[in-house]
Amino acid sequence: MKSLIIFYSLEGDTKFIANSINEELEGDIVELIPVKQIPTTGFKKFLWGGKQVMFKEKPELQPISADLSQYDLIVLGTPVWASRFAPVFNTFLENNNISNKKIALFCCHGGGKEGKTFSDFKEKLKDNQFLGEIAFEDPLKKDKEGNLLKAKEWIKSIRQSF
Repeated sequence: MKSLIIFYSLEGDTKFIANSINEELEGDIVELIPVKQIPTTGFKKFLWGGKQVMFKEKPELQPISADLSQYDLIVLGTPVWASRFAPVFNTFLENNNISNKKIALFCCHGGGKEGKTFSDFKEKLKDNQFLGEIAFEDPLKKDKEGNLLKAKEWIKSIRQSF
């Protein structure tokens, strides 16, 4: 089984979980990087991030080199912004056809739960088989080791479902 993790991380939480999952999965990993990053702290972070979500913006991304057709399992990871996935996924999903794949989803949030993150992904990727989803609350701040183990156990269960 060939696997790929695709993630976006503004503050490092989602990157931590993506890397933790990949320690177990030993697949390929791609970080979505916007050409113009929003601020990572303070009020401007929420203002710009919230604006991107509300207006369904599609920020320009740096190119990625992964050929999605080569993968059996694709794991998508995002922070939760205004109860939705990060807007870089609007761009990514518009520019990449993902169908007939096995998909697993994870998100990181600051305590407000995952909102519509998973349902939005499932709506945009409806031609795929979803194997699981999991949310992490502030994984770098709250029980880092526990979240690392939780991520690894989750992806083990996904892999065993093949």
